[in-house]
Amino acid sequence: MPQSLANVIIHLVFSTKDRATLLSSAIRPNLHAYLATVVRTTGCECPRIGGTADHVHLAVRLSRMITIAQLVEEVKTSSSKWLKSQAPSLAIFAWQRGYGVFSTNPADLETLLAYIDHQEEHHLTRTFQDEYRAFLVKYGVAYDERYVWD
Repeated sequence: MPQSLANVIIHLVFSTKDRATLLSSAIRPNLHAYLATVVRTTGCECPRIGGTADHVHLAVRLSRMITIAQLVEEVKTSSSKWLKSQAPSLAIFAWQRGYGVFSTNPADLETLLAYIDHQEEHHLTRTFQDEYRAFLVKYGVAYDERYVWD
């Protein structure tokens, strides 16, 4: 086969350090736009970003030329620096050390996008921690509760 082709869609989730509610509704649209730009500079596509005051969700079509770890490092490092420059109250901003990434069937992309679009509604009744635990269970990811919330 002369071509190398892929359609790998991931759902990337990470929170602010200690789930600090630093991502105000005023900063989120600009943050999401910035995150999408960073993702595109890595050669990936980013059809949707959403979240709340303490975490973000990204739907990403992964490029064949980058690993998930490289993508996450670039996204978190760049956006952390950007956020710190946006307001004095964000000077101490940090993302949590870890992240969750889950594979998504391309046929389920619209469902993922709708889920990301409705983050505010989801979190009226569910904490980020409960949401994240549910993802870990759904995708069969073994975890140790002591190390999930750094």
